[in-house]
Amino acid sequence: MSEVGKLYIVPTPIGNLADITHRALTILAQVDLIAAEDTRHSLKLLQHYDIQTRLISLHDHNESQRAGELISRLQQGINIALISDAGTPLISDPGYSLVTQCRAAHIDVIPLPGACAVTTALCAAGLPTDRFRFEGFLPVKMQAKHQVLAGLLLEPVTSIFYESPRRIAQTVKDIIEVLGGDRELVLAKELTKTFETFFSGTADNCHAWLLADTNHQRGEFVLLVSGNKKSQTDVPPEAMSLLVLLMKELPLKKAAAITAEHFSLKKNTLYQAGLDLNK
Repeated sequence: MSEVGKLYIVPTPIGNLADITHRALTILAQVDLIAAEDTRHSLKLLQHYDIQTRLISLHDHNESQRAGELISRLQQGINIALISDAGTPLISDPGYSLVTQCRAAHIDVIPLPGACAVTTALCAAGLPTDRFRFEGFLPVKMQAKHQVLAGLLLEPVTSIFYESPRRIAQTVKDIIEVLGGDRELVLAKELTKTFETFFSGTADNCHAWLLADTNHQRGEFVLLVSGNKKSQTDVPPEAMSLLVLLMKELPLKKAAAITAEHFSLKKNTLYQAGLDLNK
């Protein structure tokens, strides 16, 4: 019986092709197979470094089916590297199902450190880094997006999102509506590329900057939202989301009472939270 293969999680550059480690290049050249989110996109990286390893696709639409096939190959002794289009696999990219099944099958999963847009943006944004939360992409539907944003109202830590160029202006507008125009944001785009840009300011300022020039909306964005610096309460994010939605239609006292009853919280606590939002 052949020795069981290993699955390597290999980060790839988020822009600048030089941002790949020697170890990553060695692994990509030595494994028997590379599972890539987009084989055509990844082929350019491999050709740049003259890596001949065979590619197979693994993306959101075929992962559930392909994971079983890759597990079988690993059990036959085949070593596989998992890569995404850019950055670290599984961080808002495919791979979760494959890694979970590998661990269940007692197949070694070996992660390599490397490029990640979240940490790249965070370390240069000038916002607190001692604690932060990464949320990936915001929901597409307006109500769901507002519910997620409402959960940040009293959140004291830096929150980080990915956003596309076609949605960034509307998302910042939604932040203004839910969190207020004075909430501090950082827009980081085209990270590690020629036109890398960081723009920071209030949500109002960021929205105005985006609309001032269509070029400002180009590129893939990392959106960083500062934590709430106002007085804090012990209100769960889910309760805050409901309170904010109700406050749009009802007086604060009534909204606080309904939310308190739904989540078995004190009405005074919810009422004070509502007052804090309007400071």
